[in-house]
Amino acid sequence: MGRLSCCSSIFILNISLMAFSTGVLGATFTFVNRCEYTVWPGILANAGSARLDSTGFELPKDTSRSFLAPTGWSGRFWGRTGCNFDGSGLGSCVTGDCGSGTIECNGAGAAPPATLAEFTLGTGGQDFYDVSLVDGYNLPMIVEGSGGSGMCASTGCTVDLNQGCPAELKVGDGSACRSACEAFGSPEYCCSGAYSTPATCRPSVYSEMFKSACPRSYSYAYDDATSTFTCAGADYTVTFCPSSPR
Repeated sequence: MGRLSCCSSIFILNISLMAFSTGVLGATFTFVNRCEYTVWPGILANAGSARLDSTGFELPKDTSRSFLAPTGWSGRFWGRTGCNFDGSGLGSCVTGDCGSGTIECNGAGAAPPATLAEFTLGTGGQDFYDVSLVDGYNLPMIVEGSGGSGMCASTGCTVDLNQGCPAELKVGDGSACRSACEAFGSPEYCCSGAYSTPATCRPSVYSEMFKSACPRSYSYAYDDATSTFTCAGADYTVTFCPSSPR
């Protein structure tokens, strides 16, 4: 019995080490705010993925906060700006608002326009991630991986697109920049109807403007080739208003 117990313990230890080395324990996401103002990140887990420790929180300038996501997790992150929440956590935001009426988004996504970071964590294999401007833009954001294997390239948009946003896409006083789909609603901009395939939906003058400024970000629905990145077994940092890519 003693020998069996010993072998069983070694077996369990080896499995634990294998799990750690292949990344099946998931990934740590760290949010960093380098903006000159407070950002309220929102978190939306995809269907079938576990809820993280928060779905929305306050992140003052020059602070950070980390969350552990389990293996296989998928979802998206974004930053809300111009928020006003009372002592009970009730309120709303000027950009990226999730419509929950509270600081927690509770399963609701961002109202466009909003810069989005999207992730799918592999189950012992590759993670897939991107930064998307398909739903418009509200603030600079960059994603960086650490401790992983593979290309693990940083991606995102470090440019303030609100400064050069065309008048027809500008929101309010310039706090965000809409996508052409949201602004005009036509199928050729939304990649819908007769334009719902990669062959028929082509970049527009507006998506090309986004792509020129932020070449590693998704600029329209079928902008996959230069906008999706992979890494295995990494932890990720999502930085709002980065000074420059590291």
